[in-house]
Amino acid sequence: MTSDTLLPLLGYAAATLTTVAFVPQAWLTLRTRDVRGISALTYSLFTAGVACWLGYGLYLGDWAMIAANSVTLPLAASILAVKLRARGRSAG
Repeated sequence: MTSDTLLPLLGYAAATLTTVAFVPQAWLTLRTRDVRGISALTYSLFTAGVACWLGYGLYLGDWAMIAANSVTLPLAASILAVKLRARGRSAG
């Protein structure tokens, strides 16, 4: 195989692994709504970063980047929303 074949495969492998690794934690957090151990700042930065990676992937036309970040962005944003709602309830 040439590097022209291996590099896209590496991108798809990285995208798959990092996205799949994130799903169980997202599922647990969304199911239990337990966000005590989650930093709102960290998740805000993470969600913004994923959105930037998605935009960058769209700009490049990199389908591995687009697919991975299209899955991760709504999951991260959902967790962030749960965290911000919980934080708002505890402040009031």
